[in-house]
Amino acid sequence: MLQSYLNTQNIEKSTIEEEYHPLIPFINPDTEILFLGSFPPPRNKWAKGFDFYYPNFINDHWRIMGLIFFDDKNQFVDLKNKTFKYSDIINFALKHHLGYYDTSEVVKRLRNNASDKFLEVIRKTNVQAILTQTPSIHRIITTGEKATTNLCEALQIDQTLSTGETICIPHPSTNHNIQISRLPSSSRAYPLALEKKAEAYAKIICQQ
Repeated sequence: MLQSYLNTQNIEKSTIEEEYHPLIPFINPDTEILFLGSFPPPRNKWAKGFDFYYPNFINDHWRIMGLIFFDDKNQFVDLKNKTFKYSDIINFALKHHLGYYDTSEVVKRLRNNASDKFLEVIRKTNVQAILTQTPSIHRIITTGEKATTNLCEALQIDQTLSTGETICIPHPSTNHNIQISRLPSSSRAYPLALEKKAEAYAKIICQQ
């Protein structure tokens, strides 16, 4: 039986004023590529039985992964039940050394939706600590303005990244660099075709 990544302690202490991150970081000792969003959508927006990152059924992150690695946007999609294939996704992410977390750990929703525009960040994620504890990480991918801004502040990067831009910074605990890329949002609200998003992601994820 696969591990649950629900952070039940955080869920129980969340209130209207302070919502704590509902998921445990999916980061392992051999994680190489780390995806950092801003914060998960409200739990009533999650696909049934899919307690993991990018849980909204109309978010295309897992369709993008399906296109890149299997040339099939529905590789990880359970169309009949309108959800994602949890066990397949966990095993896939482990196999390809992909990690997932967010740049905010405590937030207040100014409106009851997943929009970054109405997300007040109360406590940011300590990304420096994550990198120090996980020296295998050599790429970080963000997919939105708030996630990118939070990350740059956390790593003391004195610039902002536009969509499609990549920079390199020294890893805080090793002698190699970390590549930071801001990619198009996998939200359907972002005006770019799914296939074009997959092309942009593939250029970063599939680098040697």
